[in-house]
Amino acid sequence: MSRPPLAREKVIDAFEQLLIEEGERAATMDATARAAGVSKGGLLYHFGSKDALEGGLVERLTALVEEDVAAMTAAPEGAIAYFLHTSVNSNDPIDRAILATARLAQGGNIAAGEALRSIRDQWAEALRPHTKDETALDLVMLVSDGLYFNNALSGGSIPGPVPRGEALRALIALVERAARV
Repeated sequence: MSRPPLAREKVIDAFEQLLIEEGERAATMDATARAAGVSKGGLLYHFGSKDALEGGLVERLTALVEEDVAAMTAAPEGAIAYFLHTSVNSNDPIDRAILATARLAQGGNIAAGEALRSIRDQWAEALRPHTKDETALDLVMLVSDGLYFNNALSGGSIPGPVPRGEALRALIALVERAARV
């Protein structure tokens, strides 16, 4: 009997959740199997090693970023507005995959660090045609970083300013005026 494809995703979901909530050291194969509700053998069926499981998470992130870049370049509001608007972390699949991959990178995983650098490069390439120069591109990227970072802090004890609604639209308009071709 073949395993349903959702079982593999369920294992990656559990691994991702452990990384986010407890960190890289706690995200063991045994803990992942327990969190996914599968046997260790079931986990090993899909991922023969922790390296393979980490690779599965990076593959997920890569696919999500490809979708995100396609959505950014096709966004009716424009690439810059899309990018800045989506920089306010909404706990969606791409945000979760980025955070979990960052946890791996912080633990010394070279592939995770390279994946994070690669997605930043992909976003920059998608934005470059919509900015007047490299300084304008840096502005867009750094505002995005600040939005993402402050939003991440807002869930903790150190709230950062995270514009919403009209304030976010005004910030995006300001950045677009400064950055556009």
